Amino acid sequence: MTERNALIQPDRGQKATAIHICDKAGLDALLRRFTPAQRAVLTGQRFEAAAGEVAILPEGDGWMAVAGVEKTAALTSWCLARVAEALPGGIYRIADAGAVGGLARAFHGWLLAQYRFDRYRTEGKPVDPRVLLVQELKAIDAALAEAGAVMTVRDLVNTPAEDMGPAQIEAEARALAKAHHAAVHVVTGDTLERDYPMVHAVGRAASRHHAPRLIELEWGDPKHPRLAIVGKGVCFDSGGLDIKPSSGMALMKKDMGGAAHALALAGLVMAARLPVHLHLLVPAVENAISGNAFRPGDVLRTRQGLSVEITNTDAEGRLILGDALTRASEGKPALLIDFATLTGAARVALGPDLPALFTRRDDTAEALLRAGLERDDPAWRLPLHDGYREYLKSDVADLVNAHATGFAGASVAGLFLDRFVGEGIDWVHFDTFAWRPVSKPGRPRGGEALGLRAAWGLVQQRFA
Repeated sequence: MTERNALIQPDRGQKATAIHICDKAGLDALLRRFTPAQRAVLTGQRFEAAAGEVAILPEGDGWMAVAGVEKTAALTSWCLARVAEALPGGIYRIADAGAVGGLARAFHGWLLAQYRFDRYRTEGKPVDPRVLLVQELKAIDAALAEAGAVMTVRDLVNTPAEDMGPAQIEAEARALAKAHHAAVHVVTGDTLERDYPMVHAVGRAASRHHAPRLIELEWGDPKHPRLAIVGKGVCFDSGGLDIKPSSGMALMKKDMGGAAHALALAGLVMAARLPVHLHLLVPAVENAISGNAFRPGDVLRTRQGLSVEITNTDAEGRLILGDALTRASEGKPALLIDFATLTGAARVALGPDLPALFTRRDDTAEALLRAGLERDDPAWRLPLHDGYREYLKSDVADLVNAHATGFAGASVAGLFLDRFVGEGIDWVHFDTFAWRPVSKPGRPRGGEALGLRAAWGLVQQRFA
């Protein structure tokens, strides 16, 4: 893919093809500005200014484009995505940009419409870039940063597990640290078994080159408020001894989607140089099967000191997060955010587009939901209902890792994590899918950032 920094550029009067944007209400007014020949061409293409429609019209010796949107006065993040996909490579500008509302918001879709995951392709022509000239200069860097973060999530999630195991996630964290002069500390082997016993137990059955680890990155002035970000890094989930069927394993390369979101959000924080003391934690494992795999019925120790009876080895993500959240809480962060592809129950309840949001504080939830709507990255809050804590009771340990009733699976998983978050900490948990099963303009099938931009909005509001 073309370097994304070149896809949106300042408008200094360069020669460019015009894109006229209109909605159904404004179509007649726009048609009156065109010549009879242009109107005939538009009629021949059956253009009605419906959202996502794109038409080409002659203009002198060249041509121009007309794009339909839902509301010209209030563009969304995705209004220009279909346009960028449909048009040939070239340089463009929005005609009468001053009459369009929310144009800067739509830069996101223009950029992401040009995303391609082609790491493994040996055939196919490169796609010529579509460059948009804009006058909203202050919005360019923000749009590039957010789109770049989404592309990072997509790239990491789309990469197969053999090429995106715990060691590769560590390499991604180290590259991020090098770019922003951050410090990285990685715990493995005997030290991992002693200090992060649940991370070790889940990952110990993997082959040596996919050995488990706890990855920590720290950046910023320790005098600033502490921001902790945790991401579930299960690089592949077989289900363990409670093995998944083959259909259930088909997408399990995406089970490190939480880690991808966490790395991307940390990159945004450091690139913006927010006044925070950043603490990024990624427990990275493969939930594999071998003679030393952890078993149903085992009782695991935890970093916090609680004991956990294993009732399902396929509920492993909450185990590794438990140890990581304990470590994050030890720093007493002002805000703790975790991302995880945690439960099928959240997908049954909300589908693939909406990450389930859990928070302890109502004001934090409201700020997150508002930030998500402002960025077209919606989430939906689900409850941490105290009445469901009894589902985690064990006859032999402090709690079980998975309950047997089948009710409220996402909430019960959230309550399990809540046991490992320090008292009084402002905590946010995203149960995200990290995958798009059906393509939409600017959003191809595959790995996807869901909840990332909402979280970034909250972090900016809270700390910038």
